Amino acid sequence: NCLGDLERFDEALVLFREIYARHLALLGVSEYTISSGANLTATLLRMELCGEAKTLLRGQLLPVAQQSLGADHRVTLGTTETLASALHNNPAHTRDDLLEAETMAQDTVQRGRRVLGPAHPRTLIAEETLSIVRAKLAARMHP
Repeated sequence: NCLGDLERFDEALVLFREIYARHLALLGVSEYTISSGANLTATLLRMELCGEAKTLLRGQLLPVAQQSLGADHRVTLGTTETLASALHNNPAHTRDDLLEAETMAQDTVQRGRRVLGPAHPRTLIAEETLSIVRAKLAARMHP
């Protein structure tokens, strides 16, 4: 995403919202629609709009991905990892948010290793997320 690479997030957000809305209207539930929603949430997270990203992921993208693509599909795995990121990156996260993010990341790591392989970028990203979440949990226990 060129605009994101140029840190023109406001412009990128407008485009990703439009792309997601058009995919939803034209294609309904599809891998492309879920992927465009994932791009939208990634931009929301880069803009630190974690609450909106979490709502979109929880309310629409993840349930649809799990139902239509299956829990082991690469897009579903990415969507799950993105929700875990939204939970732990939210400045107002709670311990329960971190525990939920840990569970999601651990599940994504296990599925990713089994389905995609241990060296796949999606698996490696999930491992990094899991490591970050565990470090945040440890810091809460031993400030």
